[in-house]
Amino acid sequence: MPRSMTAFARNTADFPWGSVTCELRSVNHRFLETGFRLPETLRQIEMSLREIARKKLSRGKVDCSIQLAFNSTDAAVNADLTLAKQYIEIAQQLATQIDNPAEISPLDIMRWPGVLKDQDVESEHLQAAAIETFKATVAQLLEGRQREGDKLADMIEQRLVGIQEQTAIVRENLPDILAHQRARLEEKMVDMKIQLDEGRLEQEMVIIANRSDVDEELDRLEVHITEIRRVLQSSDSIGRRLDFLMQELNREANTLGSKSIAGVTTQASVELKVLIEQMREQIQNLE
Repeated sequence: MPRSMTAFARNTADFPWGSVTCELRSVNHRFLETGFRLPETLRQIEMSLREIARKKLSRGKVDCSIQLAFNSTDAAVNADLTLAKQYIEIAQQLATQIDNPAEISPLDIMRWPGVLKDQDVESEHLQAAAIETFKATVAQLLEGRQREGDKLADMIEQRLVGIQEQTAIVRENLPDILAHQRARLEEKMVDMKIQLDEGRLEQEMVIIANRSDVDEELDRLEVHITEIRRVLQSSDSIGRRLDFLMQELNREANTLGSKSIAGVTTQASVELKVLIEQMREQIQNLE
């Protein structure tokens, strides 16, 4: 079943030391692109999170934000003084290469990665909790994508029914269109005082019929409709395949318009293009 690329999910998981909140936002994109905003403590698991997303999602621009919140009773802020000293030594070495270097501010040192720790919790515990919460949030995101995808599939089905109605109108009117063309040709020959040659008339009618024959285009439209419905039932990523089928539908609609010799087929061609464009816009949202 189709899944939308547009969705939002937010999940908070509680642990003995506090909680992890993960927020995912997903929008349309040609490929899968993931972006992460993580606390410094969790920076090491970014590649693992990307791999989890890659296995579950195939397309879309996904932004992830993970926040840690610690229990107030344990909310003491600690500093990694060893790491801070290493930073200071490096900064002092660089300062020797600069004329009139600025003084190193303790506040600046506190902003450097890893110097401050929210509390004394093993980083492995924090990382495992973040991964667990991320997986649960991805599952929520997929559920949201599926719900919206089902609605988009309903909208696409409505347009497919509209296309079928237009092809039926054209098929129903084709005999009358050819009969009208025959009558016009006979009137034209009478007005020009040309002696009616039944053989010549039939030849002209064959030429007109061949030029205006749209049975092939109507057949291909119906084949494409069947294929679109089959694809919509697939569990794979279907957005690109459906986008290709929209191009094929549009090609047949254009050919139908170019062969038109009556207002009814011209109007049908226009209606088909409108319906196809409406479907194409919805399909841009599908994974």
